[in-house]
Amino acid sequence: MADKLAINTHGKGHTCMAFSKDGSRAFTGGKNAVIRIWTVSEGPEHEPAFVEDSGDAITSLATADDGWISGCLDGEARRYSRFNSEMDTVVTSFVSPIRCVAIDPTDRRIAVTSDEPKVKVVELEDTERIVMLEGYASGVRSATWHPSSTLLATCTSDGKIVIWNVAAEKPFIEKTLEGLIPAVKDSESPEFSYDCSAVWHTSGQYFFVATNGHEIVTISRDDWTKTSTFSDKNVSGAVTALALSPNGVYLASASQSRVHIWSTQTRRVITSQIGKPGSSITQLAWSPNENLLAWTDSDGAFTRWRKPISDNFPDPVKGSMATNGAATIPVKPKTGLDLFADDTEQVTTGEKEDDDVDLDDDIADIDDGWIVDDMDGALNAPPAEEKGGRNGLVKEMVSITQAQPPFQPGSTPMENKKRYLAYNMVGVIEVTDQDTHNIVNVEFFDRSLRKGYHFTDNFKHDLGYLGERGAVFACPPENDHPAEVLFKPYSNWKANDWTYTLSKKGIKCLGIAAGALPLNSRNSADVELQGYGNIVVATTENDLTFLSGTGRERRIMALGGDFVTMVASEEWVFVIHRAGSTTIDGSQNLSYSIINFEDFTVRQRDVLPVPKGHTLKWIGVTDQGAPAMFDTTGCVHILTKHRIPHHASWARVMDTNTLERRQGKDESYWPVGITESNFMCLILKGRQEHPAFPRPLIQELPMRIPFRQNSPQEETIEREALHVQIAFDSLDDELTTDDIISREKAMDKELIQLIQGACKAGNAPRAIELTRLLHQIATLDAAMKIADFYHLVGLKEKMGMVKADREENEDRLHSARNKRRRWLKQEPPLRQLAEAPAASSSRFDPLGDFRPPPVIERPGMARVTAPRIETTRFTSHTPSSRTPERASWNDSAPRSPPSTDSKRKRDDLDESFPTSDISMPPPKQKPNPFARKANQDSNKNPFARKLDASKTIQKSESFFDKVDAAESETVPRKRPGAGNGKDAATLKGKDRKEGPKQATLFGMLPKADKVSRPKKQPDTAPPTADTQETQIDSQMTDVTTVETETQEESQQRVGSPDWDETQLVDAGDESSMITSEL
Repeated sequence: MADKLAINTHGKGHTCMAFSKDGSRAFTGGKNAVIRIWTVSEGPEHEPAFVEDSGDAITSLATADDGWISGCLDGEARRYSRFNSEMDTVVTSFVSPIRCVAIDPTDRRIAVTSDEPKVKVVELEDTERIVMLEGYASGVRSATWHPSSTLLATCTSDGKIVIWNVAAEKPFIEKTLEGLIPAVKDSESPEFSYDCSAVWHTSGQYFFVATNGHEIVTISRDDWTKTSTFSDKNVSGAVTALALSPNGVYLASASQSRVHIWSTQTRRVITSQIGKPGSSITQLAWSPNENLLAWTDSDGAFTRWRKPISDNFPDPVKGSMATNGAATIPVKPKTGLDLFADDTEQVTTGEKEDDDVDLDDDIADIDDGWIVDDMDGALNAPPAEEKGGRNGLVKEMVSITQAQPPFQPGSTPMENKKRYLAYNMVGVIEVTDQDTHNIVNVEFFDRSLRKGYHFTDNFKHDLGYLGERGAVFACPPENDHPAEVLFKPYSNWKANDWTYTLSKKGIKCLGIAAGALPLNSRNSADVELQGYGNIVVATTENDLTFLSGTGRERRIMALGGDFVTMVASEEWVFVIHRAGSTTIDGSQNLSYSIINFEDFTVRQRDVLPVPKGHTLKWIGVTDQGAPAMFDTTGCVHILTKHRIPHHASWARVMDTNTLERRQGKDESYWPVGITESNFMCLILKGRQEHPAFPRPLIQELPMRIPFRQNSPQEETIEREALHVQIAFDSLDDELTTDDIISREKAMDKELIQLIQGACKAGNAPRAIELTRLLHQIATLDAAMKIADFYHLVGLKEKMGMVKADREENEDRLHSARNKRRRWLKQEPPLRQLAEAPAASSSRFDPLGDFRPPPVIERPGMARVTAPRIETTRFTSHTPSSRTPERASWNDSAPRSPPSTDSKRKRDDLDESFPTSDISMPPPKQKPNPFARKANQDSNKNPFARKLDASKTIQKSESFFDKVDAAESETVPRKRPGAGNGKDAATLKGKDRKEGPKQATLFGMLPKADKVSRPKKQPDTAPPTADTQETQIDSQMTDVTTVETETQEESQQRVGSPDWDETQLVDAGDESSMITSEL
C-alpha cells in the first residue's frame, strides 16, 4: 500500500471524520448525508460500510468506547452502538443545525454546539440530565474537552474562546479570550467550514489554536496568555484544521491543501505532505494506536497518510516527555511543592472511588517547577515504558532533564525526503530518499583540490563526515546485515575505498570522524605518500575505534560515559561525552576529551561549559586548529591552550544574541565553521531549526568578544591578542611567523592610540599598563615621545624603565619558546613506593620509601669518565710500537713553573729512576716548530720578553762559548739567582725528562766534520752590562718551547730568575750524544 491513499467518497462541501478508540475503524461524513465506516487496515479495493439514517448533511462525528455519535444539519445528535450500523437513540436536539459534538475523555458526557448561543452538556448514561452553558452572543462553532474533563473550551462565531469550568455542580466561565480567532458568522462561506477548535495538549497545561493572523499559538492554562508561536517561512495561508498526536509530541496542521507536522517542543516543521490540489482540508485526525494521519477535504475525499513520522523520530503514539511534560511552556511553580507528600486529591463530583483519578492535577504536581529540555528533547526522546494502571490508564514519572542524544555535527533530519549528512568548511553531503535506496551527492567548496561525485546508496547510510582527505559514511544494522563504515578517499581510484564491519549483532555507529593533514595537491602520489589520516568510530558499546586511513585497526578505547558527538583535526580527535546522568537542575553534564592520534594519550580532559537548561548544538575546529563549540544560548567558545596539557580554557568570542543585524528580526544561526575572525553560518528565518533545500549560501558574521563595556578598540586588541596567543601555541621550535609579526604590529598601532588617549586624560597607570603590552622596541620609543609631548616627565621615565627592563631581560620570543618546551616536556615517571611487608597492617606509611630520588639530568655537572684529548697543531698520533705515554703527558692543563725547592726535590727523585725506563713523548712528524706562524711577526720571539723597539737584535755567540767552557771542563757560569742548586748542565739533563725534546745544532751536524775551536779562558771578572745583554740575547735565540706551554707563560718564564736554557732533542740517543759532547 502506498504511503498516502486518497478516496473520493463524499460530495463537495464540508466533511468530517473520527477514529474509533481502538483505531481499527474510521468514520467519515459529508454533505451527501452518508456516514461511511472504513476498516483502516484495508486498501483502496475495500468497500466501506455506510449509514444513511441522517436526513441531512453530517457536520460532526465523535467516538466512545462503546459507540459513536453524529451531528447533523437537521439539529439532531444520534447515537450508534459499536458494532451496529443502526441508530440507538437521539441524544439531544436543537432547532438550528448542530456544528460540533465532543465526548469527554471519561466517555460520560457529551458537549453539543449549534448555531444557537448555548452549549448542551448531556450525560450519556442518562440523556435527561442536561447542563446548559449559556451567555453567548452568537452561535458556537466547536467545543473541546480538557484531558481531565474539568474544563471545556468553546469557540464562537464572533471570534471568542470561552473556557468553562464544568467540575463544579454549577459550571461557570473561567476565562474569555477575544480577538484571537477569526470571526465568521456566514455559514455559507468556505471559512465557516474550517476547524477552529482549541486543541488541548495531553498535559492539560496549554492548548493550541489557529489565530486570525494565520498563526498557531500556544495558550497557557495558568494565566491564559499566549506563550509561544508556531511559524515557518514555508507555511503560509489560513490554518484550516489542527490535530494532536496521541502522545502530544506532534501537532498536525492544514493550510489549504497541504499538511504540516510540527514538533510541539521545538515548534518546527519536521515533515509536510501535499493533499488534493485545489481543495481545503476541513478536519484532521491521528490514529490512536499507530503511525497514521488521516483527513477529509472540501472535495469529499478521505485521505490516509501512513508513517508520516519517519523512523528517525520518536513514535507519535508511545508515551514520551511531551505526553506529561510542558516542554514548551514555562510553568509557574506551586508553593509548598512536596515530592514525597501523599496524593490527597479528591475525585470530582459524581465520580466513584474506583473511577479514574484526575490526571490533570496529578500531572501538574509532577511537572510544575521542573526544568525540561526544550531543544530536540522530544524529537529524540526514547519511548517510556508503559506501566499499567487502573482502567488501562498510564501514570508514570518521567526523567527530570532529558539527556541530549548523540548527533553528528553539520547533519539535519530527513525532511521532505531530503537531508544533509554533513555540512562543514570542506563541503556538503546531500541525501535524497528514493524509498528503496538513497542518492548521495558530495559537493566541495574548493573544486581545485577535490572533485565532487555522487553514488547510489543501497544501505541508506545515516551518518556522514567530510574530512580533509576522505569522506566517511556509516549505516545502521538491518535484519542480518550488520552496521558498516565506508571510507571514500578523495582519489581517482575507486579501489582505495574500504569498509569496516561491526560484526557483532546489534552494534550501531553513534558517530564518525576523520582527521588528516590539509590537502594541498591533487597529485595522487603525494596523497598516498602523506597518507589518508585517521578515522574514529563511536559505537553503542561505549568505545572509540581508531582506524588508519587504509582501514587498519589501531586501538579500541573505552569511553567513560555516553557518547554525544566528536570532530577530528590532523593531530587529535575532540570527543564529547556524558560522564554520568543529567542533573535535576537541567544540566546536561557534558565533558570533553582531546585524544592524540599518534600515541592515544589524552591531551585535555574537562567539563564542557554548557549552561543549565541548554544543549550543545555544534562543535568544530577553527582555521587555527583550535576546538570550538556553539550551544543553544547563541554563544561561540574557543578552546585556548589546547596543545598544552592541563592548561586549556574556553574563551567566549561571540554572542549571536547581541548582533546588530538581529535587532528586530526573527532569525537564528546554524554554524558551519570559524575562519580568522569570522563566524561562518547559515541564516535560519523564523522558527526554522535546520537549513532546508535548495542549499542556502554561507554567510560571514564578524566575531566580537561580548565585553560588557562598549569599547570597540580595546575589544579589537584583546581579540587579536587571543588569536596571536593561539598562533604562538601552535608553534614548535619556531620563534614567530610573518603572520604573527604583522598582527603584533597592528596591535601596537592600536595600543599607541590608547596610550595617547590615556596621556591626554592624565591617566598614567593606564598608560604604563598599555605600554607593557607593546611588542616592538620601536613602539616603546613612540610611547615615550607621546609622554614627552604631553610634558609627562615622570611617565616618560617609567616608560624608559620598561624599555630598559625589556632590553636587559631575556627576549620575549625566546622566553615563550622555552615556556612551550617546558609545558610540552613529558613528565618523569612516578616513583614506585617500597613494597610493604606481607604482615604489615593495611595502613600505608608515606615515609616508607627510602630509595634515593630520581636522577636529575645536569650535563654541565657530569663527571668525566674518559679522558678527552683535544687535537691541536702541536699534537701527534703515537705509533703503535711505542710504549704508552705517562699520565703527565696527557695532561693538557698548563702548569705554573715550580719553585726552587720543589724543583730540587723533583730532581733528586728523578735520579733514583733509570733513564731507560722513562717513556719519552713521540717525535714530531711534520710540523716545524721553528716555522713562521700565521699572523705573527717573524722578527719576534714569542718566548722573549719585550725590549725597546730602537734596540737592534744581534746574533748571540754565547752558545759556542758555553760549548768551549764545557770542553775545557771549567765550572760553568751559574744563572743569577740560582742559589745552591746543581749546575745548569745537570739541571738541563734532568729537565729533558719532563717534556718533549727538539733537535739542536749538535744533532744536526755530523761528528766527523766537527771543527775544533780555540779554547777561551773563562772570564773570572764580574759580568759587564754588555755581557749580560749578550747572555739575554742568547737566551732569546736558544730557548725552545714545550707543547703544553702557552705563549704567555713562556714570556713569564723568560723574565723569571729560575729560567734555564734547556735544549730538547727528539730521542734518547740524541740525549746521550749531547751529554757526551758536553
